[in-house]
Amino acid sequence: MTTFENRPRSALLVVDVQNGVVGEAHQRDATVATIAGLVERARSQQVPVIWVQQTDENLEADSAAWQLVPELVPSADEPRVRKAFGDSFEDTDLEQLLAERSVGRLVVVGAQTDACIRSTIHGAFTRGYDTTLVSDAHTTEDLTAYGAPAPADVIAHTNLYWRYQDGPGRTAAVVEAADVELSPV
Repeated sequence: MTTFENRPRSALLVVDVQNGVVGEAHQRDATVATIAGLVERARSQQVPVIWVQQTDENLEADSAAWQLVPELVPSADEPRVRKAFGDSFEDTDLEQLLAERSVGRLVVVGAQTDACIRSTIHGAFTRGYDTTLVSDAHTTEDLTAYGAPAPADVIAHTNLYWRYQDGPGRTAAVVEAADVELSPV
């Protein structure tokens, strides 16, 4: 139901699953394993997988912290998007990559729930994409020392409110990884 004409495909968007982002993340190992399973499913169904990596003063390009976690290895034909802002679309070539692949629906996973994941799902939705958040495939670190809710609460709240997001001509959804439907070619 995307607002884009002739863009019937889905893509799996893996956001910021980098050593320096998820090293101390809530349920890191389980979340990364869930994402790895979705990546394999997408590949087996010939659904594009697009990798996003934050680059900033704490995540310098090509540093150990900037690298994707070792459990997740992009294939040579899977594009990587470098970003400097929370929204994966902002000042990147993501939109061009999606258009080239006829993608109108994004399945979003990664980190951090309360920053780049929220920015990216909102950015996708406002740009016209059907946007599915995988409820058990995004995470965040513990920021309670700064007044934030506990990580599990941040994740639960994001899953709750995204479930009720709506807008004309597009859909938002929240599903568990086991229930994600990836559109084949």
